[in-house]
Amino acid sequence: MSKYFISLLFLGLPFWGISQDEPVDLQPKDTVEYKQQYGLRVGADLNRLVFSFLDEDYTGFEVTGDFRLSQKLYLAGELGNEEKTLFEDLGNTPLYNYTSKGSYIKLGVDLNTYENWFGMQNSIIIGGRYSFATFSQTLNDYKIYDSNRFFSPTDFLNGTTPGQEFSGLSASWLEFVVGIKAELFANIYVGISARLGFLVTNTEDDQFPNLWIPGFNRVTDGSNFGVSYNYTLSYLIPFYKKSKKQKEQPAE
Repeated sequence: MSKYFISLLFLGLPFWGISQDEPVDLQPKDTVEYKQQYGLRVGADLNRLVFSFLDEDYTGFEVTGDFRLSQKLYLAGELGNEEKTLFEDLGNTPLYNYTSKGSYIKLGVDLNTYENWFGMQNSIIIGGRYSFATFSQTLNDYKIYDSNRFFSPTDFLNGTTPGQEFSGLSASWLEFVVGIKAELFANIYVGISARLGFLVTNTEDDQFPNLWIPGFNRVTDGSNFGVSYNYTLSYLIPFYKKSKKQKEQPAE
């Protein structure tokens, strides 16, 4: 009997030595797994819709969308149409008014710089777009500036060809984007973004310059920069999920 006991003891010694070589984790860390949704998020710019109702000189809409490519990176874009009538004056004297209308598209990427709490899907984004617009401008009414006010001391003379349209206009620009998106309810997001644009191309008529470009806003004389913003409400259409793992820290 003792011979069999001694044999079992020697047989177990190698396994005992191997087990002693591996450190024993007295505080094991649990791994929590969370499924994050990947899909297409589509929405609309509420700012343009509200101003279409409040401002009789403006109508417009913008559809927004982004598709999640990785943990931080999104393919993003906007598609819109705008029409706006603007008035220019010299002091208190009306000089001319015009209407600019057309469509635009913006395509680019967004990068989420916010480290969410576990289970959250909010974003603080920086991004870029390449944007392109096609549009027309109509000179509705204008006055002929004349420094000699003898024949018209209180006003300028009316132009002879009101309602002249300049079509086939186009412009392209690069756009830098900063903004936030927060999940209000399940798969429903609200967001706000500010955009700084830089004109790359600007095809205009020789008789009338491009003064307001859909999607870009007002063109400032002597500058290629423009500023715009949007407020969005969007819905995430989930396509699939990816796991994100996080280790819980041991209690001290």
